[in-house]
Amino acid sequence: MIDLHCHSDRSDGALSPVLLLERAASRGVRALALTDHDTVDGIEEAHTAARRHGITLVPGVEISVTWSGRTIHIVGLDIDPADDGLRRGLDEVRAGRLQRAEAISARLAKLGVANALQGALALASNPATVSRTHFARHLVAVGAASNMASVFRRYLGEGKPAHVRHTWAALAQAVRWITEAGGVSVLAHPGRYGLRAQRLRALFQEFRAAGGVAVEVVCASHTADQAEAIAALASDCELLGSMGSDFHCPEESWLDLGRLARLPAQCQPIWGHPRLTRISALS
Repeated sequence: MIDLHCHSDRSDGALSPVLLLERAASRGVRALALTDHDTVDGIEEAHTAARRHGITLVPGVEISVTWSGRTIHIVGLDIDPADDGLRRGLDEVRAGRLQRAEAISARLAKLGVANALQGALALASNPATVSRTHFARHLVAVGAASNMASVFRRYLGEGKPAHVRHTWAALAQAVRWITEAGGVSVLAHPGRYGLRAQRLRALFQEFRAAGGVAVEVVCASHTADQAEAIAALASDCELLGSMGSDFHCPEESWLDLGRLARLPAQCQPIWGHPRLTRISALS
């Protein structure tokens, strides 16, 4: 009934905020956080649709940061989308997205895939949030790969020929933007980053020291065993547990909206935080 991480077509999701809320309602979701990448443009539209369906909308964002040479994602929940500091920060991050997209397109051209940037932009409802996902969809559409997963294995994944490293916002900077916008910071899908236990603990500790509040424990990127291990580490580092499908598209997402396991018993759930107690009765 609670899903605190999903995307609309304002970033790299496939559904508009209206259609996203319709899908959430049809699956029994009672509280949903819209957390588009580096933009809050869909929140007002999502609020209107949420009221129509009787869903509690948690306004959110997912910010790209660089930590120890890796791209990490920080979800902000219950933010004020009109906050000037947050908006200025997101403007800076989106400018970096366009720079990276140009570099990806140049690499793909050398690999024989012409006009990839134009193709990716044509699939992005918001060109300022163009991402690797849009490139992947374009490459599948033109027959350069059979599916999204193969695009990342062959072209866009870490270490592949069209992968472009980019320096995003600093971890503490992103957490500060979220905090000053009245929100709560969540470390998104930590199991995805390929960090060994010691490095993962270091990330958790630095995140908490910067003002981070919670870790995404249950999500599409984590197996049940990973969720248990991450829950234990989060508890040890005095971080709350969050959950979200990271839904993007009906044909691409591992989990549908709201199709989530329960948080492990050792987790203190994020809806116990003062900013999010309005969804605690739905848990």
